[in-house]
Amino acid sequence: MEQWLKNINKQAPGLLLDGLFGLEKEALRVDEKGLLSLFPHPKSLGDKSTHAFITTDFSESQIELISPPMSTIKEALGFIETAQDIVFDNIDDEYLWPQSLPCLLPDSHMIPIAKFTGDHSGKQDYREYLLDTYGPEVQTFSGIHFNVSLSDEIWTLDQSQERSDLKPIVYMKMMRNFIRYRWILIWLFGASPIADGSLKVKKIDGFDEKKIHPVCLEGVSIRSGRLGYRNHELIELDYSTWDRFKKSIDKHVKAGRLIGPQELYLPIRIKTINDDISHVEVRLLDIDPFEQTGINIDTLRFVHLFLLHMLLIEERDVLDVDKQKQIQDFQDWICCNGLQSDGVLPNDSEVKIKDVVRSFIRQMVDDFEKIGLKLPDCYVDSLAKVESLSIVPDNRVAVRLVENIQREGFVAFHMKQAKKFKLQAQMQGYQFHGLEDMELSTQLLLRAALHRGVHYEIMDRQENFIRLFNATKEEYVVQATKTSLDPYSVVLMMENKTVTKKVLNRAGIHVPSGNTYDSLAKAKSQYVVYRSHKLVVKPQSTNFGLGITILHPSFSESDYAEALDLAFRYDKSVLVEHFIEGEEYRIFLIDKKVVAVLKRVPANVLGDGSHTIKQLVELKNLDPLRGKGYRTPLEKLHLGAEEIFFLKQTGHTPLDIPKDGEVVYLRENSNISTGGDSIDYTDDIHPSYYAIAEDAAQVICVEITGLDMMIQDIKDVASDNNYGIIEMNFNPAIHIHCFPYKGKNRKLNEKILTSLGF
Repeated sequence: MEQWLKNINKQAPGLLLDGLFGLEKEALRVDEKGLLSLFPHPKSLGDKSTHAFITTDFSESQIELISPPMSTIKEALGFIETAQDIVFDNIDDEYLWPQSLPCLLPDSHMIPIAKFTGDHSGKQDYREYLLDTYGPEVQTFSGIHFNVSLSDEIWTLDQSQERSDLKPIVYMKMMRNFIRYRWILIWLFGASPIADGSLKVKKIDGFDEKKIHPVCLEGVSIRSGRLGYRNHELIELDYSTWDRFKKSIDKHVKAGRLIGPQELYLPIRIKTINDDISHVEVRLLDIDPFEQTGINIDTLRFVHLFLLHMLLIEERDVLDVDKQKQIQDFQDWICCNGLQSDGVLPNDSEVKIKDVVRSFIRQMVDDFEKIGLKLPDCYVDSLAKVESLSIVPDNRVAVRLVENIQREGFVAFHMKQAKKFKLQAQMQGYQFHGLEDMELSTQLLLRAALHRGVHYEIMDRQENFIRLFNATKEEYVVQATKTSLDPYSVVLMMENKTVTKKVLNRAGIHVPSGNTYDSLAKAKSQYVVYRSHKLVVKPQSTNFGLGITILHPSFSESDYAEALDLAFRYDKSVLVEHFIEGEEYRIFLIDKKVVAVLKRVPANVLGDGSHTIKQLVELKNLDPLRGKGYRTPLEKLHLGAEEIFFLKQTGHTPLDIPKDGEVVYLRENSNISTGGDSIDYTDDIHPSYYAIAEDAAQVICVEITGLDMMIQDIKDVASDNNYGIIEMNFNPAIHIHCFPYKGKNRKLNEKILTSLGF
């Protein structure tokens, strides 16, 4: 291992930071009064026996969220937050208790253990064993587990040792030093200093049905202390090598002190896949009641650096039985005495704990510098924030938590936080946290995948190219709606508006008349042909409403020329079509069936008699649901060339002040991508338009499409004179139907997954 560390120093110290990261979070479901929910795990969250990401721990009421291994801490944390948002969507009037120590519990016999049947019945048997051995109350203690692995590339730096030999040596050293120094993490991040006065625990170290409340009045973490969730007695282990460590566990299992390795409640575990070490699992992190996800990214980055530092610290003693007991006793002392800002070591009244912690953090920084490891700015910032806790210990979670509980009450404070977090989740329910840079429809499809326990891989982040897979199938999807369901020829057909019109017209489906021009000069020469008609001028092969202009009868030749110039900027071919009167509706089809209908209202502002149009645009854009680039449900309004041109046609300028209640439109085309508003009409449109849209999908042979139809009156039966299909889109956005400006969420992300066979 010494040579391996030297090679890291010489060749690639940055590889130390690379790896995979995962999180597991437990949380109790509670009612609005802070009482433990007695209802089963919600069926709408899927089968807890098989779901990859959302399951239960000990109790039916104890949700467990699990992220897959991810390449960054930010993505792992975002995954957990998104999973939590989905839970909030499916627990109606319940909440998630934001604390490691439990909520108000019913009588012991009423705490519902998780039920499993069939092939998974062994999980319930194990919970029955835990119930008898430890009691149900302590089983409701919840926490956050942080999984970290070193990168695959780092094992190639030492050619003198096989990877299979080197990994156990490295991870065992990490584990041994973590055991030695884990108290630092508890002192810094402990967040369970006070329990509700009613909480009791089963017989532990002589505390038989003892109320836990008065035991640790100056503590930081009851959960990590002697009354927390741990083995009744210290399990003595051989940490010298990986093989000896495993054998020492087996010895305790054979002696009946453990039912199996899973009952060994260490603060850190080494995990394996097919007998190969995969990662370590840090298990001592309390839930932070001030954080929506229960932990913040600065804490996680610090713990990551802490684990890496464990590889650099020289081991000056042997982790024998006496040392293990000494370390355990000191951890328990910290858990119950670490709250005081100027607390001193129990064996040295001259040394303050905060100074020891700060010195340790400073040594971390020095050791990283010695091996040439340059920390990214985000890690430097996180390290500085954590170090500040050793300078001002009163800023630690435990201290702030005690102050809030003493002021508001244990249940009242935590329920206030629980309700706040649920509200926040509902307000941001369209996001996949950690993937906010991806377009919104893709985020929504990934949220649906998480909800159903479908795994995903981001193949190309910039292109929103993803892979969806489970044990039986996989699918590749681009931008949420480009799927294997539609052949390339169909995509090309819909991309070409001229071809789409010809195919639909041949089938007797009404489309606007007009011509296609490949020459700007030729198109401009046709002014006299069109000047008495209302026209639409648009590029042949673009989406998102780009380059489209609507011209009213008697438009000037310069207006016509300007519209053509704009359209030719986006394509080599341009359509000039007669305008079909009516209002535009987006009809979304999956499996050739209508699943959602929207009316898209052009970008507009509502006058108040005092603000200019320009100012009203700025005010409307303050809505948090409005953003840029399809990453929010609504797009920001603009005052660019197209908008100013349209305002001019309607007799306005950006500096005009509209009357109170006057609606001023900024565009005639109603695309959401240009700031339009979306209103759901799925249940209000006459079924004859459903039939026409589905016929069009059959003719084009397309499974997923967004069909744009002009309709004069959605209550009237369709006829050749009152509707027209103006476009069929091969890559329609789904988020406008999932989060319309007004109306129901039509959950197209879920419907697409179903169509794909998940």
